[in-house]
Amino acid sequence: MYHQSRRSGYRARQFDPSHLVRQATGAVPLAYVVKHQFEDFALLDHIKHNIASRRYTVPTAIQDQAIPDILLGRDVVGTANTGTGKTGAFLIPVIHRVVTDPTRKVLVVVPTRELAIQIQSELHLFARNLPVASVLCIGGEGMGKQIAGLKRQPAFVIGTPGRLRDLETQKWLSFHGFNIIVLDEVDRMMDMGFLPEVKYITACLPKVRQSLFFSATVPAKVQEMMRGFLTNPILVAVKSHDVPVNVNQEVIRVGGQEKIAVLQNLLRREGLDKVLVFGRTKWGMDKLAKALSARGLAVAVIHGNKNQNQRRRAIEQFKTNRVKVLIATDVASRGLDIDSVTHVINFDLPESYEDYVHRIGRTGRVDKTGTAITLVA
Repeated sequence: MYHQSRRSGYRARQFDPSHLVRQATGAVPLAYVVKHQFEDFALLDHIKHNIASRRYTVPTAIQDQAIPDILLGRDVVGTANTGTGKTGAFLIPVIHRVVTDPTRKVLVVVPTRELAIQIQSELHLFARNLPVASVLCIGGEGMGKQIAGLKRQPAFVIGTPGRLRDLETQKWLSFHGFNIIVLDEVDRMMDMGFLPEVKYITACLPKVRQSLFFSATVPAKVQEMMRGFLTNPILVAVKSHDVPVNVNQEVIRVGGQEKIAVLQNLLRREGLDKVLVFGRTKWGMDKLAKALSARGLAVAVIHGNKNQNQRRRAIEQFKTNRVKVLIATDVASRGLDIDSVTHVINFDLPESYEDYVHRIGRTGRVDKTGTAITLVA
């Protein structure tokens, strides 16, 4: 479905999920039968203790299938819906491999700053009180702290392709020094135009390495890249449904009503306790945030024009319930893992089916149920 812009005349892509919502009614997923508990894996006792301290006992499907092969040093391709524990699936075994062999160095490449920050946060929890240093290399921040971190030769470098390439160009980083590489959300990196940077990074890696490749979808460009990147990979696919089945989907037809008024009325309903609102443009989301604030609603906003401190502050306000509404462009559709988001509201239609899936995947994560509401003209 396409929309004619009155301001510029271009035809912007839009995806209307109405037909998906109709098809989703009454859908019942097939349950995955977990074969292991975390205690069964050949992990260090300290790592098992850190996992248990988070009250994790049973791995998710992607963790259950991927962890044993990653522990054995095999290349793995993992495809799974967002919110299925994918980060733990590669971090837990890789932390074990690093602690048991300090010569191992890990490079984790992701498309967005938010996802990089989230992965480092998870790393700190799983590796608590273990000798595992990491540095975050992302845009939107000065290089000074990142360069100082790289000088300490950390076991983990987690970053976005552009900043990693900049640091390598300035000789602060050598990709050849990493023998474990993780590419996460590869399809999103392709969508964001990072293919040249990712190809360059992978071409600089040593030939003898362990390569881990995670992607929610596997379009043709991603398949082409996989063929040149992986060696006899183990394929782990746990996507029984593209659209998360633990997310209730609704469509509200706005008709002639003012869309902001419809959104305001929704946000005042009982049960909408932690709400992520998605829109198309940075300018539009700033305008929406001001309009809702003027109507007495506590909101924060995140998009690509916000600097890293502003983005961190907005996310922290949302996580700690100082605001109940986070307004965002698709910069937040991947990489944000915020507990107990009750609702996702699509104020503007997403551009594509894939964007819709990732937006609504911010709620109903792991074992929780959420609701996605899309406003349609």
